[in-house]
Amino acid sequence: MNTEDARTGARPFLDVRDLHVHFGTEDGLVKSVDGVSFSLERGQTLGIVGESGSGKSVTSLSLLGLHKRADRKGKGGARITGEILLDGEDLVSAEPARVQELRGNKMAMIFQDPLSALHPYFTVGSQLTEAYRVHNKVSKSAARKRAIEMLDRVGIPQPNSRVDDYPHQFSGGMRQRAMIAMSLMCDPQLLIADEPTTALDVTVQAQILDLMRDLQKEFGSALIIITHDLGVVAELADDIMVMYGGKAVEYGPAKAVFSSPEHPYAWGLLGSMPRLDRPVLDRLVPIPGNPPSLINVPSGCSFHPRCGFTELCGRYSAIGQDVCSTTVPELEPTAGEPGHLVRCHLPVEVRRQTFDEQIRTHL
Repeated sequence: MNTEDARTGARPFLDVRDLHVHFGTEDGLVKSVDGVSFSLERGQTLGIVGESGSGKSVTSLSLLGLHKRADRKGKGGARITGEILLDGEDLVSAEPARVQELRGNKMAMIFQDPLSALHPYFTVGSQLTEAYRVHNKVSKSAARKRAIEMLDRVGIPQPNSRVDDYPHQFSGGMRQRAMIAMSLMCDPQLLIADEPTTALDVTVQAQILDLMRDLQKEFGSALIIITHDLGVVAELADDIMVMYGGKAVEYGPAKAVFSSPEHPYAWGLLGSMPRLDRPVLDRLVPIPGNPPSLINVPSGCSFHPRCGFTELCGRYSAIGQDVCSTTVPELEPTAGEPGHLVRCHLPVEVRRQTFDEQIRTHL
């Protein structure tokens, strides 16, 4: 994670280091993203999961420079610190004009709600051609031809006529396909999908996921999937980052996170969803309580008010029984697969034993 390749010394294509995104409000400082780090190579997929309010979408918007930045007094927008290195170029310190130049060209986003992301007063084709001509000096006819090609590529039937339709004339699945076509108009090297299958029925979800997988292979893009649906990341992701309270609480290869999760929050997420790969031994187990307010994040481990293992942490801690409520755990390597990190006070051996004895029957 955020390390140079041992053989080539090369940096990852996307390297996010200690990213903080805070918003000043009348009620206090909202710590939406509080020290997140991750990396991604071309052709690889990172899944970012967590409940609503965990900081997933704020992270993705900061990558594209879509937050209004605060003034010198820290008011009126987002206070962003850390580094976002895209192919070695830092986007946090870059001029807004430069980030705008890269957005839509080198990096693009598939938004959660295509009906609100697409302008209702303009045809789908005109919006696709505009996105293409902003970054390419081509004629309207050439841009229109490119738009028709992309609509055809994402599986929209009769693209020569549908290119002149308005967004409301498309079904939900077709609008999402049109959004994907728009994001791919300039062959971006980084593609961010924010809840790409929300509000779509199951069969359309499967079609969209298959389409994204095929297009990623074709274009070789680095892909980030932002979602609360673990089934989506299980289908697509190479690595998974689990976020809670603005921080990454678990990060690692998808196979390791699904088969040997190390954080109690990840246990809760997996225990609250149906699994087809294991026998059903009990009812689904929801995570008690609610996500924390990002204005008043709990001290220590932010998950401790909802965690059922705080006494166990205190029993093995040299700090004392209240370690979970007083000390923020570091994101540290587990004893399992390389690159698998967890932010938890429980010792590795105790986590494994606890997972085997109390959690596995629910997963």
